[in-house]
Amino acid sequence: MHGGDFFPAMLREFSSAASHICLEFYIIHNDRSGTLFADALTAAAKRGVSVSLVYDYIGCLDTPSSYFRRLENTGVRCLPFNRPPFKRGWRWFDRRNHRKFAVIDGKSAFLGGMNIGDEYSGFGENVSRWRDMGVRIEGTAVGELQRIFSETWQEETGEAPTLPPPPISAEPRPGNAEIMIVSGGPHHNRSLIRSSFRMAIAGASRSVKIITPYFVPGPLVVRSLLRAAKRGVRVQLLLPAISDVPLVKAAGRAYLSALLKGGIEIYEREGTMLHAKVMLIDDCWVTVGSANLDLRSFHRNYEINVIIDDPDFGGQVEGMFAGELERSRRVTLREHEERGWFERLLERLCSPIRRFL
Repeated sequence: MHGGDFFPAMLREFSSAASHICLEFYIIHNDRSGTLFADALTAAAKRGVSVSLVYDYIGCLDTPSSYFRRLENTGVRCLPFNRPPFKRGWRWFDRRNHRKFAVIDGKSAFLGGMNIGDEYSGFGENVSRWRDMGVRIEGTAVGELQRIFSETWQEETGEAPTLPPPPISAEPRPGNAEIMIVSGGPHHNRSLIRSSFRMAIAGASRSVKIITPYFVPGPLVVRSLLRAAKRGVRVQLLLPAISDVPLVKAAGRAYLSALLKGGIEIYEREGTMLHAKVMLIDDCWVTVGSANLDLRSFHRNYEINVIIDDPDFGGQVEGMFAGELERSRRVTLREHEERGWFERLLERLCSPIRRFL
């Protein structure tokens, strides 16, 4: 679902929560959407629901501390992820919790690419209402999200949060989607997020369709995409024509020549800021979440993705992807190689800092 559906659905479930709500969000703005979000959490806490919120300290630098104080004064437990001291040096600054998810009563969860703010809360109508995607899930995967939340809370505070165990789910009905959670972060020796992307691409037999707002994939992912195209898989990559981080877009252009020469179709979504992070394999296997196809998501951020293996859901995502292509412009090899000297210079200047963008 897009932001215009995602936020109302999530807030409705907050209003019906009976036991607990636990949340991790990278950015929370003090705007209309942020106010509605705070009001819903406050109302839940006042009726006795345990509400615990982890927000990223750097991601919320623009959000006044009074916003979180108001939440705490109404009973919401707020935890800034990776608060200074600065004695940790630059490595402290580079550690981010980029996840975006909410768990309600251990029974249902919402996750995707959306932060809390007005720009994420629409349908991608213009540059002030971005194009994004999220999902609601139920089942045993919700328990895994709650476990990850508890792990984050304990790592930051030294104490486990007081949350009831997730309920034991009934046996899944025939035809239910298979769902798996993939969590990644700099505490892992290898990037589980990147490995999941590469394994999915390697297993494709017909098509790979990717939407990502920030594309700095590194050589391993590029090789995976080129190998897929070489064995006859149709690979389509949808990127933003408008970016809120121009340096990342410049860094990503350095990879496009090899991909275009290898037969990969590249499109740029016009008319809005594209912020969705989706990969669709053979119109059946889908991954959605917070992770971009970039080196920062692979190695430096804490990320969360959900993998959904279901033909019906895959068909819905395929229809969404086709609609996005209708609003996009295809990038040709000739056009890319005729780009100006300033763009080429910017690409070279960004090369040494790709891992940090």
